[in-house]
Amino acid sequence: MSTQTLKATNKELYTKLMQPDVITGSEILLRSLLLEGVDCVFGYPGGAVLYIYDAIHGNPDFNHLLTRHEQGAIHAADGYARSTGEVGVCIATSGPGATNLVTGIATAYMDSVPLVVITGNVMSTAIGTDAFQEADITGITMPITKHSYLVRDVKDISKTVHEAFHIASTGRKGPVLIDIPKDISAHKTAFTYDNKISIRGYNPTVLPNKLQVERLLKAIDEAKKPVILAGGGVVYAGAQEELLEFVNKTNIPTITTLLGIGGFPSSNDLWLGMPGMHGTYTANKAIQNCDLLIGIGARFDDRVTMKVEGFAPNAKIAHIDVDPAEVGKVVETAIPCVGDVKKVLELANQKAKSAQSEAWIEELQKMKKEFPLKYKDDNKHLKPQYVIEMIHETTKGEAIVTTDVGQHQMWSAQYYRFNHPRSWITSGGLGTMGFGFPAAIGAQMGNPDRLVVSINGDGGMQMCSQELAICAIHNIPVKIVVINNQVLGMVRQWQEIIYDNRYSHIDLSGSPDFVKLAEAYGVKGLRATNKEEAQKAWQEALDTPGPVLIDFVVEKHENVYPMVKQGSTIDEMLMGDS
Repeated sequence: MSTQTLKATNKELYTKLMQPDVITGSEILLRSLLLEGVDCVFGYPGGAVLYIYDAIHGNPDFNHLLTRHEQGAIHAADGYARSTGEVGVCIATSGPGATNLVTGIATAYMDSVPLVVITGNVMSTAIGTDAFQEADITGITMPITKHSYLVRDVKDISKTVHEAFHIASTGRKGPVLIDIPKDISAHKTAFTYDNKISIRGYNPTVLPNKLQVERLLKAIDEAKKPVILAGGGVVYAGAQEELLEFVNKTNIPTITTLLGIGGFPSSNDLWLGMPGMHGTYTANKAIQNCDLLIGIGARFDDRVTMKVEGFAPNAKIAHIDVDPAEVGKVVETAIPCVGDVKKVLELANQKAKSAQSEAWIEELQKMKKEFPLKYKDDNKHLKPQYVIEMIHETTKGEAIVTTDVGQHQMWSAQYYRFNHPRSWITSGGLGTMGFGFPAAIGAQMGNPDRLVVSINGDGGMQMCSQELAICAIHNIPVKIVVINNQVLGMVRQWQEIIYDNRYSHIDLSGSPDFVKLAEAYGVKGLRATNKEEAQKAWQEALDTPGPVLIDFVVEKHENVYPMVKQGSTIDEMLMGDS
């Protein structure tokens, strides 16, 4: 049995919340969330959660943000969690309200994001009868949650909430669902809150095996061409300082995956960029030619490995990960180090020494200079890469940047440089369109003093554009960038390169006027079609206190390079004609 510290730090509020009053399940739920330190909940009401929303009404301590769609609510909770490191929370009703959360739950599960998702359900006596708006949401989400609860007794609500926060935020983080039938949320009982945790069968391995860490250090000592592959696990474990110390001591070149961006400063000379399908030339070549590959909090996703049989053919592979199921799952692992990434690196740093890799570093530095990221710029067209570079230069790389999925996502990963963790928020594993804009709202709610920039394609922007309303109503100052090429750009790129230019259903020329769309919701809208207009519009957006949408109309035919075609090894790169 362990003790999970409650996060409510306001003593006056804590004393009020802990009163042993006889209250409803809904009131117990709110008190429990507040005791866990929750300061912002995203949601959408419906019949099965009316008792919960009735309890929210007039509660001065509970901050709820009404989104315009359940998918907006869960992506906002996700953005809040990724940017703050805290557990994100959202609420939805039964049936379609709950199932509208499924994409967001899967997104968070794939990327190991801690969420507590609360859904209402029909009366407990009606479960299993195909009652109005009934859905087996615990069954539906079982494969995409760390755990799902169906609360059958009002006395279990506070204990369930406490366990859910513990499970979501420990070990490999992820979403936990709590389904509460309507009658259970209305029943009354005396409020109690026990901070002791005892969950049978749940005991994540946090501390590493010392012998495996020593094997890792010995392998580094023997290697001539070592490389570190740092993933999102570095960011989620808060291990960026330990990783930097490890690299400084070992002098090993470092690559960050899409989700690992920000976990290691891109300004460091030993940073090689992102690997995989749209990775840098040097990162991909380094992996293919290294003799020791150290994966840290990275799961060797297929967009990283590409053709697995040809991945890192000369390397001994070490893998540091809190989830033992990930070790050896994709690539054969010689040195498994299971444990919390931060704890493993702390232990390794005690004895880490510099690798004998001067010649290797010199080779890679030469490669970085010869094969940088580049594109063919001109003054006739507004290039999307130029827009991303401009945003980076004017924000000095200090903004929180969220993206949707597609070409703009890859250009943002390539041309915006990150030196801080939790500043880069994107849907990596599931590749969810519609994610970026509501995630930015959540990130802004969690970071009210930071600049948050939401970079979207014109396709993804239309999937959750209704959340412009809450930006306007609450004056949430997100700067919303639309990289508008009037087409599903990444699909077009694949159809062009892999399907012999057979463009099938990718034309978005019927999209709305994004400036007028923003204005319809009460958000300032701007448009730019060339460099001069782009600079002027972006500066005006930065100078405007509230939310602003900027429609950057860019070159339609621009593609993302480098590119590795599926079925190829990662060093078989198309470099474009730039």
